Amino acid sequence: MLMSQNKDMEKKYVIINKEMVEAVDFKQVIETSKSTLRYSLDGSKTILKFMGETPAFLEGEKVYSHDEIIEQINNPDNGWIDLNE
Repeated sequence: MLMSQNKDMEKKYVIINKEMVEAVDFKQVIETSKSTLRYSLDGSKTILKFMGETPAFLEGEKVYSHDEIIEQINNPDNGWIDLNE
């Protein structure tokens, strides 16, 4: 039982297109407003963090674990970091 409770308390991550930001219910994610979002280098995507159940407005989006999102961000091909900076 403890194992699954810990799983629910782990942060989960979703990458969304910037067009979806208007639909974000900031009461259901860790970020507090549009101004606290981290965007990709080209500004087309952002990452949302949440704990527990997937919020309804994120249903159908790919959910990443912490390790998976770090992998996404650290791969320069994904547009989150610029190795030339």
